[in-house]
Amino acid sequence: MSSPKNMSCAEFQDHLPELIASGENVLNHPHMQGCDLCRALYAELEVIAQAARDLLSTVEPPDELWENIESAIKGDNGGSRSR
Repeated sequence: MSSPKNMSCAEFQDHLPELIASGENVLNHPHMQGCDLCRALYAELEVIAQAARDLLSTVEPPDELWENIESAIKGDNGGSRSR
């Protein structure tokens, strides 16, 4: 791999998931300092990641929901369903 400053965009983008997972500030990476294309890509990824976080439900389902699902499964597997 090239030095961080001389990385190609392809090399940087291959390394990007590891960089994000490390918790480092991606914007401080030397490649990002000089590459408008990769900064734009990262900005788009951040928008997508935020949209995905927004899709997650912030309301927990009631406890009885899981009990009802379990009861329904047990009822269906018990053979008591009429045809």
